[in-house]
Amino acid sequence: MSIVSLLDVKVNNNPAKFGDPYEFEITFECLEQLEKDLEWKLTYVGSATSDQHDQELDSLLVGPIPVGVNKFVFEADPPSVKQIPDTEILGVTVILLTCAYDGREFVRVGYYVNNEYDTDELNADPPAKPLVDHIRRNVLAEKPRVTRFAIKWDSEASAPAEFPPEQPEADLVADEEEYGADEAEEEEAEAAAEGVEVKAAPGEDAAMDGADETVAAAEGDAEEDELSDDGSVDIEGESEDEIEDEEEVEGEAADGDDAMDVDDDKPAAPAPVEVMSH
Repeated sequence: MSIVSLLDVKVNNNPAKFGDPYEFEITFECLEQLEKDLEWKLTYVGSATSDQHDQELDSLLVGPIPVGVNKFVFEADPPSVKQIPDTEILGVTVILLTCAYDGREFVRVGYYVNNEYDTDELNADPPAKPLVDHIRRNVLAEKPRVTRFAIKWDSEASAPAEFPPEQPEADLVADEEEYGADEAEEEEAEAAAEGVEVKAAPGEDAAMDGADETVAAAEGDAEEDELSDDGSVDIEGESEDEIEDEEEVEGEAADGDDAMDVDDDKPAAPAPVEVMSH
């Protein structure tokens, strides 16, 4: 059982210029008094091929944490273009918002980020050297991918059964009281339909990696979407000969997602918490 549950994250300045700070309004619930602070971090994935270009944009210690629902604003600097290859600045990438307690990460939120020029002319004919002042970023804030980890909190009773592993597997059971749920299936379908290559940090949730499907594969997925829930197809109006020639179509049940739902029933007036710079 997690002592701290992430309830909501809002991206306040979105879309924005590439060089503008990131600003997140974070709401979470704490079930028990904690002895230590929570550490929040924002990481920018600078390359799809190497984690050497990843940048930790900012980190923040939040505490002491009162029991109940709490809210605070996390502002982080933009990435340095000097650490990003010119060929990787434009296009789709990922940012990772993580939270750890006593050095143990227990929640990770991934967002796709699309970087493009602010004019059609530049997008149609981009210069060899990126013009950063004309690049606009758009965080797909409605499509978060949330991964949770079981950790030990203050007491031994809270430790996972096999504690301490290097990092436990993500909880794949959907929890309606957690942040970010029913976006998972929509995100996968849209990523496949767009046929974009998404940059993901090594070791990140597998769902953040696979957005490099071709348009042809996307069209195939669209045909599968026409199947009914039980895997059957509508054959009304077809002749018996046509039915005999048809191959039996088997529906695939959607995989369990590690994204979590936003709690729509959280208290209306969360208490602010003291924020300390790291």
